[in-house]
Amino acid sequence: MSEVFDVIVIGAGPAGENVLDRAVRGGLTAAIVEDRLAGGECSYWACIPSKALLRPVELAGEVARMPGMSLGPIDVDAVLARRDEAVSHYDDAGQVRWIEGVPATFVRGRGRLDGAKRVLVTEPDGSQRLLTARHAVVLATGSTAAISPAPGLREAAPWTSHEVTAVTSVPGRLVVIGGGVVACEMAQAMHGLGARQTTVLVRGDTLLPRMEPFAGELLAGAFAAAGIDLRTGTEAVRVERPEPGGKVTVHLPDGPPVEADEILVATGRRPATEGLGLESVGLPGGESVEVDDSLRATGVAEGWLYAVGDVNGRNLLTHMGKYQARACGDVIVARAKGAPDDLPALRATADGYGAPQVVFTDPQICAVGRTEEAARRDGFRVRAVEYDLASVSGAYLLGDGYQGRAKAVVDEDRRVLLGVTFAGQGTAELLHAATIAVTAEVPLERLWHAVPSFPTVSEIWLRLLETYGL
Repeated sequence: MSEVFDVIVIGAGPAGENVLDRAVRGGLTAAIVEDRLAGGECSYWACIPSKALLRPVELAGEVARMPGMSLGPIDVDAVLARRDEAVSHYDDAGQVRWIEGVPATFVRGRGRLDGAKRVLVTEPDGSQRLLTARHAVVLATGSTAAISPAPGLREAAPWTSHEVTAVTSVPGRLVVIGGGVVACEMAQAMHGLGARQTTVLVRGDTLLPRMEPFAGELLAGAFAAAGIDLRTGTEAVRVERPEPGGKVTVHLPDGPPVEADEILVATGRRPATEGLGLESVGLPGGESVEVDDSLRATGVAEGWLYAVGDVNGRNLLTHMGKYQARACGDVIVARAKGAPDDLPALRATADGYGAPQVVFTDPQICAVGRTEEAARRDGFRVRAVEYDLASVSGAYLLGDGYQGRAKAVVDEDRRVLLGVTFAGQGTAELLHAATIAVTAEVPLERLWHAVPSFPTVSEIWLRLLETYGL
């Protein structure tokens, strides 16, 4: 016998939960399937725990920069205990209660597609449960860490974001492979919490290569000042770990190998679509699910399959997955009630260059929109302006030795912002103003009348506009 719901969601992370909530708000019945913890990767092994680990390190840096202040050693046990609280001690009972209170049906087990509008769930005891959707099935299974093919690396049981954010003790020596967000954040967190020898191996020539060049340069300087050994233009060519849990040896193209107690691989993500039953509906397994702006899978007849979040490959940020999910839930409700397929007002259009991102390192790096290089590549007539954040009074007041920079990329034809990047201590809270300016395409002449408070770091907006010539 099959249980029937209007909407079935596979994956109870933030994206899946938001689809569920919007669908039920719209009057539909819904079930959500999850084989791990309700709340998903972000709640237990990514965004939340990583920031719980990073904040004490950031705060210690702030105190050290303020004359007259002193701070003793970080209490690592207390930090890890607070991290455990932040992730509800890896217990999802509260999340399940929330789902059931929506109200919706929570199904614990591994879900996979089994033909049109059918989801077969293998429950923890091995029994199977068949669910059928009247209107839509939504895939929200996220992504998993990609492990590079260096010989011996996978056999060495490397850490990924899963293991490093759930750490129970900080290794004395750590090798980090990668130069992106996870690599930078966790290298700094582990080093600040006691990894006395932290080595970061980057294949390219800079950190954070998708952002403005000065962002990676400032962060590299912070790594050097903290004693983090950053090596660019290199990679692991072979990894050895003869004994489980024992010493790791990482061989490089040139020079002596690096020895460590643990190795973290942070070289990207891949969609979690293996074993999802995509083949049963004519889609290839193991790949991103291509969707249109209504989040409907483009390769499935009759338009009943949707995909939100990392699994569709459009944008691998939690807040953008949630944004997609809200749009998706509303679209499903509208179509279930007979609305036409063309629903322009409900489509997700801001998950490309409108997506804001914060790298929670010290200094913080945050950006929205296009970089100058991307804007020129896309054919815009561009003018870019930069300003030293340390010259803003509000930044000086945050402590001695403040370092930071801001950059605005302007479309000269329309006189609107195409992108904004901030790098510096405490800049993350500046980003939403930039996101509004970029996504709403606020003319520079109007931005001039948005007067920043003095003395705050947000005065950087005035300085950028003055540098532009307003």
